[in-house]
Formats: sequence, C-alpha cells, structure tokens
Amino acid sequence: MIFSRLFSRGSRPNGRANSRQNGRGQRRARVVPMWRTRPALALWSLVAFSAVAGGGWLAWQAGVPQRLTADAGRSLVRASAGMGFVVRDVFVVGRGATPKPTLLRALAVERGAPILAIDLDAARERVQALPWVRQASVRRVLPDTVVVEIVERRPLALWQHDRKFAVIDEEGEVILRDDVGPFSSLMVVVGEDAPANAAALVQMLASEPDLLPRVKAAVRVGGRRWNVHFADGVDVKLPEDQPEAAWRRLAEYQRTQRVLDKPVRVLDLRLADRLVIRPAEHSAERGNDA
Repeated sequence: MIFSRLFSRGSRPNGRANSRQNGRGQRRARVVPMWRTRPALALWSLVAFSAVAGGGWLAWQAGVPQRLTADAGRSLVRASAGMGFVVRDVFVVGRGATPKPTLLRALAVERGAPILAIDLDAARERVQALPWVRQASVRRVLPDTVVVEIVERRPLALWQHDRKFAVIDEEGEVILRDDVGPFSSLMVVVGEDAPANAAALVQMLASEPDLLPRVKAAVRVGGRRWNVHFADGVDVKLPEDQPEAAWRRLAEYQRTQRVLDKPVRVLDLRLADRLVIRPAEHSAERGNDA
C-alpha cells in the first residue's frame, strides 16, 4: 500500500500507463501537473509576496510615503489657512517676570501664520528653556488662537559664588546672573553647595518669624552646616545635626533674655546643652561680660 501511494501519479511498471483502471478494476488517481501542486502554489505565493514587500521596502527607503504624507500635510495647511485658520491672537497665562518680547521670540509665532503649521512641542521646549520659566504648555484654540501657560520660578535667595551674585529659585536653579540689583533684599547664601540646600534653610528660618527678618546671609561650612549672619552683625553657628532644634533654642533665648540685643559677636549653638557667647570687641575692651 505504501508503494501504491508513492507511485499513484506515475506510470505502472507493466506499461499500461494509459489505462483508467488497474488490473483489479480500481480507478487510478488523476495526474496533477507539477505547477498546480500545493508546494508549487505555496512557492509562487511566497515569490509574489516577496516582490510586493520588496517593492514597498524600496519605496519606503526612497522616502516615497514620507514625501506623500508631507505633501498632503502642506496641502492641508494651505487649505486651512485659506479658510481662516491663521494666528490672530496669542494669550499668555502666568507671565510675571518673563519679558513679553523674550517670550514672543521663544514662541516664534507670527500673526497671520497658518495655525496648523505650528510645532507645539518645539514651541513649548523653547519657552520652557527661558530662565524664568519652570514649566510651560502651548496649545491651539481653533480657529485662530494660541494659548501659552507658564509657571515661573520663584526667586528664593542670592547666591554669592566666586565674588559674583546670582538669583536662585527654590530648586537651587540659577534664574539670573546679571542685573540682580532688584533682588538685593533677598537673603544671601554662600558656598559651593548652598543653592541645593537653600530651600531647606529658608524653611527652617521661617519657622521662627521673629528671627527671620533679622537674617541677612548664611554661609555653608564644609558642606555640612550653616553659619547665619544677622543684619546687626551677630553670627550664629548652627550644628550639623538637628539645626532646627538649635534655631528654636535661639528663638527662646531671644524671647526670654534678648540675647541678640546684647553686645555680642558670635552665638555658638553647636553644643546641644549650652550656648557659647563671644562678646563684641568694644564690649570686651570695657570688660563687659556678655
């Protein structure tokens, strides 16, 4: 039976190839041309698919679909501009310190330009790169308005470094390096890592509202702790560990003993169980014990 199946489509050994029935009276299998067999059809299908796919790949490599898409997009933009979809208004929300001309240059949107041609992501990135801008969003309001929403940085302190001043925000980022005169009332922080630690310092100082207005500057010591300089010339040395507790102690000393109003030069709070005082020079000369 195995051999009869294998040779069912060929000629029989006894030479009766044209007989429609074998010696036993059984109908022989119909002969199918090779090109119509399943393997041949599968092969032809694979060749056709490969040709189509290869042609599509070559077209893609040549940039044909991209050019067609770009052409269609330009046609759509031109048609929309003809129907009135052009920039007529630009609304800005949240602008305070950012100059208007600077913002418009970064936005790069002209009145009368097709509104659908604006690259919103690129415009947002340019606006967000401005010194005062921390976050930005740019969107269309069809048919003719562009809306820009920005969140500006809040100036926190003046950072003194290499004999120069810069305005920094709550995240320690530099906002301005030039023309910092209008911000001279801000507290000055000094030290290489002062900007990164300034926000925590200001938060701690603000916990005692009676002391905060008297603070003029703070110096970062060894990247570990702060020395706080008061406007009347008193220096307060805060500890590396638990500076908040030391600051609360100083506020209590001021409420009960008015220690900051005495002729002192240095108040050392680095020891948790005592206050070390160094008197001002003129007081020491008179023999006054601060």
